[in-house]
Amino acid sequence: MGITIILSLLSGVALFLFGMSLMGDGLKKVAGNKLELILYKLTNTPIKGVLLGAVVTAIIQSSSATTVMVVGFVNSGMMKVAQAIGIIMGANIGTSITGWILCLSYIDGSSGIAQLLSTATISALVAIIGIIFKMFVKKASYKNVGDIMLGFAILMVGMQTMSGAVSPLKDNPHFVKMLTMFSNPAAGILAGILFTAVLQSASASVGILQALSVTGSISFATALPITMGIGVGAACPVLLSSIGTNKNGKRTALIYLLNDLFGMIFWSIVFYSVNAFVHFKFMDATMSPVLIALLNTVFRVATIVVLLPFIRLIEKLVFVLVKDSPEEMEEQADFDLLEERFLAYPALAITQSHTAINGMAKKARKNILRAMGLLEKFSQEKYAKVQEKENLIDKYEDKLGTYLIQLTAQEMTVQQTKQVSVFLHTIGDFERLGDHALNLSRVAADLNEKKISFSEEAKEELDVLNDAVKEILSMTVTSFVNDDLELASKVEPLREWISILCNECKLDHVTRLRVGKCEMKQGFAFNDVLTNLERIAAHCSNVAVAMIEIEAADFDTHEYLKSMKDLKNEEYHRLFEEYSLKYAINGFKKNKKQAKNK
Repeated sequence: MGITIILSLLSGVALFLFGMSLMGDGLKKVAGNKLELILYKLTNTPIKGVLLGAVVTAIIQSSSATTVMVVGFVNSGMMKVAQAIGIIMGANIGTSITGWILCLSYIDGSSGIAQLLSTATISALVAIIGIIFKMFVKKASYKNVGDIMLGFAILMVGMQTMSGAVSPLKDNPHFVKMLTMFSNPAAGILAGILFTAVLQSASASVGILQALSVTGSISFATALPITMGIGVGAACPVLLSSIGTNKNGKRTALIYLLNDLFGMIFWSIVFYSVNAFVHFKFMDATMSPVLIALLNTVFRVATIVVLLPFIRLIEKLVFVLVKDSPEEMEEQADFDLLEERFLAYPALAITQSHTAINGMAKKARKNILRAMGLLEKFSQEKYAKVQEKENLIDKYEDKLGTYLIQLTAQEMTVQQTKQVSVFLHTIGDFERLGDHALNLSRVAADLNEKKISFSEEAKEELDVLNDAVKEILSMTVTSFVNDDLELASKVEPLREWISILCNECKLDHVTRLRVGKCEMKQGFAFNDVLTNLERIAAHCSNVAVAMIEIEAADFDTHEYLKSMKDLKNEEYHRLFEEYSLKYAINGFKKNKKQAKNK
């Protein structure tokens, strides 16, 4: 008897969860990406965020899904933590709508209109229409509607199965005694937390509580603490979704937990303190499915009403609990420089932009050095760091590009217009440097995975080439940060020598392949490394040229490079000779003589 009841209850839970998932997925497909766009665009005030969070969650039937979506937005930088708080609060309210939908499963009747409106009749009609849409209609949107209807029907059947499984227990004294234990607030809250953490769904837990209420054994004293615990337990899937996200993603997931935790603590203290003196008469009132749904909604709405004025404090708290490292604080400081109020003062906005680009340049250089280190000694942790910082560099380009484009709409002097044009050109080169760091890290990961290593000769050549690339990177970033045109003029001769080195390394590698010192599998990786190093040097040259050209009448990179190569003045030759001696590879003497004679 006991095993049969447990199996029936679990089968009902399985049908319920599957139906809810099918219905939610169908609703998301019907809405397309409109829900995400609405969440992203219309959350500029906390009240709007709460309302939108409630509506979207009511549609997709899952506060966890809404919050996971928001964690993704914050993790990608599309949304700020402050915007996310309102949406998450709204999601807490929106998820209570499921309880009201489940009340439909308790409509019953034996004749006439009552029979037509019974759960069995409604579920059957919805299922029949749903399967017709799913199986016989070709249009994708109708198939998605079919999924929604089938999901709803399965959800209703699941609820009926759960209710039917537990209904014989209403006369069982042991069952009644066990539920009476949960009228103890601590035990009830703990039961709600654990049960929801296992099911990974607040709606499912509320549904089971509604199913148990048909036995007549659930009192208000039992239902309240379990309901409060359900909210906290529902944070488990959200916290799991934040694993692997950045710190803002983790803060967003933590907000979901804090909202329900604060609600549970606040109302436990207030309600049970007042009850100690007043002794509410409704504590022993028997709960029905409708009253469970009402309690769940009132509790959630009341919690959000209390917390809404404290959004800023909640934001500060999550930043205290999940602290930024000094490096991350520096990154945020760079973005904070791009204040829209400064756009009305172009000189100030240009200065702020330059400072932010300095931060971008330093991070691009550091990421390349990190990636070059992976070629020598691979580390999964450093590899992940390269990926993370590449995303950050992309974010720099996006924010700086948007800010500078906005600045071009302002009235500026000719010199200021040229400066903004140079900055727009330069951030593209720094972003490309970040891309090449990513490429080098992937080559290193591939070498590590396939257990491939270069020959000693190839390693020696790469050591010399790496040193040359490190110097050109250092000169480029230092000259840009300090506006040092003299240092910038030294970049192009080194870029030309690096290009010659890369070509010679490729020829030497072909020779090694021919005599059997290297294999083809090494050749592809070696060629990829050389190509990326050569492109890094080329982008460094672009930045240096941009700096020098701003002093000229017009800004034209190609014309400047052509004039430099045509003139080849004494200083250029001196620098080129200096680099060719400093970064010489054995067997390059002949090449150096040829380069000098040119």
